Amino acid sequence: MIPAILLSLRNTVIAGFVLAFLVFLLYVFETEFSNYVFWPFFVRWLHILSGIMWIGLLYYFNFVQTPMMRKIPDELKGGVSRFIAPEALFWFRWGAMATIVLGIILAVLNGSPQSLYYLAQAYTIDAIEGFIDLKMMLLGIGMWLGTIMWFNVWFVIWPNQQKVLNIGNAWPDLPTDQKAKAARISGLYSRVNTLLSIPMLFCMVSAAHLA
Repeated sequence: MIPAILLSLRNTVIAGFVLAFLVFLLYVFETEFSNYVFWPFFVRWLHILSGIMWIGLLYYFNFVQTPMMRKIPDELKGGVSRFIAPEALFWFRWGAMATIVLGIILAVLNGSPQSLYYLAQAYTIDAIEGFIDLKMMLLGIGMWLGTIMWFNVWFVIWPNQQKVLNIGNAWPDLPTDQKAKAARISGLYSRVNTLLSIPMLFCMVSAAHLA
């Protein structure tokens, strides 16, 4: 018999957060709770969850949907372009937005005291200190790469995909050549984001493992 929580995505996600809350209670009981420790950790957790949604869908588009569209019979492609792609793009772009916003909040929370100074250190790749701190340099490079990727999603990929998929029926009469151009631009910048995601993730993970 299948548990009821697995029959609904909403219930499954809620159950996941409930389990996380139970682990949080264990954390509270077994450690000395500190706002300065907990809130950066909590925001980092949400930041990573959002990043998984974003990068996971980026890889889905590049490794699965785009290559397979060439192999799908023409009469079946409408199912992907009308139903699957728009829904995936919704979670894709908002995953990107949540990731960048939570990342900025995390950088502020990591300041000591909590301030914009840590954020400035990262985005200037620690140039304001006058010397190179490897951790801040890696973090700064990762944040810049992530910011460029976020910009590509919201201001290049999404506007062009709206034209390609005629989302909201706003471009019903778009000429074929313009639709093809929008598809090429969107695909190119999606490929750019795939390229940037690899060093971006390396920078983020390596910075976290430096003292």
